[in-house]
Amino acid sequence: MENNSNQGSPPQVVIVKAQKSVGISILLTVLFGPLGMLYSTIVGGIVMLVISLIVAIFTVGFGLIITWPICVIWGAVAVNNANKKMGQ
Repeated sequence: MENNSNQGSPPQVVIVKAQKSVGISILLTVLFGPLGMLYSTIVGGIVMLVISLIVAIFTVGFGLIITWPICVIWGAVAVNNANKKMGQ
């Protein structure tokens, strides 16, 4: 007769997820701006895409000089925070 001590308790499930690269996030956002942010943060990418479009329309594209670096910084910080959260 087997003694099964796990009887009645649900099995443990381990989810393995690869960490994202800060370098790839920076490269994608430098090259593609808000679209590159979709690698690091979906919501942030959509928000910055809308903001960048509005700013670009009203400033004939010159406002992207300000929004583009914000995208790069936000993307890098988002990946770093996501990786820290997974490491907990």
